[in-house]
Amino acid sequence: MSANPATVARPAVTKGPGRISRLLRAYCKGIAGYFVRRAAVASLRELDDRSLRDIGLVRSQIEAAVYGSNTRSDQRTS
Repeated sequence: MSANPATVARPAVTKGPGRISRLLRAYCKGIAGYFVRRAAVASLRELDDRSLRDIGLVRSQIEAAVYGSNTRSDQRTS
């Protein structure tokens, strides 16, 4: 009885590095996102109140706007 490539079972060990690399990639993406949001908050805090009003924000809404939990006042919630 001879073994051909179609009947040879592949080891399940080859799946391990893929999971680790996806986890590491997600971790790095999260850290990079944190620094991007932190820089955005710092940039918006440097603006004066008139400039913030021009883009539709008040100083107390900066972090909510950067983190995506701010809704525009002209949007209606149903």
